[in-house]
Amino acid sequence: MSNAKESGSRAEQKLETRRRIMDAAGRAFRRGGLGGTGVDGLAKEAGVTSGAFYVHFPSKSAAFRASVVEGVADVVKGIKHFQAAHGAAWWREFVHFYLGERRKCDLSESCGLQSLASDVARADDLVRAAFTAEIHEVVKAMIAGPATPDGPSTLEEAHLALATLVGAVTLARAVDDPAAARKMAAAAEQGLVSPNRRAPATKRGRRPPAG
Repeated sequence: MSNAKESGSRAEQKLETRRRIMDAAGRAFRRGGLGGTGVDGLAKEAGVTSGAFYVHFPSKSAAFRASVVEGVADVVKGIKHFQAAHGAAWWREFVHFYLGERRKCDLSESCGLQSLASDVARADDLVRAAFTAEIHEVVKAMIAGPATPDGPSTLEEAHLALATLVGAVTLARAVDDPAAARKMAAAAEQGLVSPNRRAPATKRGRRPPAG
């Protein structure tokens, strides 16, 4: 019994250490990018030794890949939360949150989509493949929720909406003019939730009526 308890305790401790490393790596990569810190810096931020880091990840690139997967998966969780909480109004609420409160959060806590994407583009094939797979999950989640008159209803529309959200936040956070940032976010929000933004229906996908 004692051995079983000790084994369970060690397993829990290992999971906790990995969680600390993942949290620290996510913050560091969002804040400074892939090249902004090394393994020693990641370990220090997590409060562990570099040796402990390597127990869980064979390289910084592996930790970055895990952070990318988790960061984009959080977007899927967020979408599903808004869908469950707001029903047919989920899209408007999600867009308002993403372009409002989420846009203004600290870089270390920002959405992985815009904070990690530029580094993903320069990363290895494994990282890019993992990012691509998670992006597919994001757009699928967008069109799998409750029917909404102004949200994306096809994969094409979901890709356009996602690109608009990420692009608007990226630009708004980059400029040093708060008024310009607000205008960018407001314009993107208006474009994403306007019932008249859609082109005429085609055979490729359903389009719920406006109103």
